[in-house]
Order: sequence, then structure tokens, then C-alpha cells
Amino acid sequence: MTEFSNTEEYIEDVDFEHKDGGGWKDRFWGFIESRYFMATVFVLMAIVSFSLGRISGLQDKKPAVKIISENLGEVKGVTTVLVDPINLQQTSLPQSVLSSSSGQVVASKNGTKYHYPWCAGAKQISAKNLVTFNSIDEARAKGYTPASNCKGLK
Repeated sequence: MTEFSNTEEYIEDVDFEHKDGGGWKDRFWGFIESRYFMATVFVLMAIVSFSLGRISGLQDKKPAVKIISENLGEVKGVTTVLVDPINLQQTSLPQSVLSSSSGQVVASKNGTKYHYPWCAGAKQISAKNLVTFNSIDEARAKGYTPASNCKGLK
């Protein structure tokens, strides 16, 4: 015969908990509530924004239009207007180049350097001190030397 005992067995709550750490949903929501979530979102947004900026910047890169004239050299600040895709391009020169294009180089009567008319140094010379030469050799014969900040002068 079997004897029955009056002993009670106690079951603890720990026995019913999952020992594998929960499912993927629990881990996902745990990550969202953690302190690393906002840092991760910030880093991912920075990477995506940088990548989109690089992609859009690649499409905008086009070679600059340079117009070179034999008697003036490279002209900076030239605007080019396309009249018709079939026809040639119409160009407009800056006013300072047009006004002083009669001579090839300019200098100040108080200075020792000569410049091309479109150089930054030539634009700083006042009208009363402006001396115009037809050639570089003529400016050198008068004792002037080339300006170092004007590209193309030797």
C-alpha cells in the first residue's frame, strides 16, 4: 500500500521565468528603452546625411568655363551666356577689362610693379596714378617689375 504524506511542496516564481533572456521582441524593446538607442540613431542619421550629400555633390560637379584670349591671357570674372545651343556662346567681359584693354599692362606711377588690367592689384590703382603700357617690354624698359600676385606675369 501506498502511504500518503502530508508534506507540501513549494514552487518558487523563479522556476517559471525564461532562462534564455527573452525573445527578440523583448530584447528589441529593451534596446529602444536603453541609453544607447539615441546615440545609435544619431550616428546612423549622420552617416545617411553625409552619404546623401556626397551623392548629390557628385552630380553638381561640372568643369568651369575658362575663356582665354591671345592678347589678354586668362580672364577671370567672365560671364558666359548661352544664346542658342547650336550657336556659339556670347561672352561679356568685366567693365575693368573693357575700359583698360587698350594697353596690355598697367602700373601705378608711384609704384614699381606692373599688372594685367584684370588683376586684383591693378583694380586698387586710382585713376589719377594709372599708367598704361602697350607691352610688357615697354613696362620693363621704364623700370617696372612684374607683380607677384598677378598670375601669368614673368
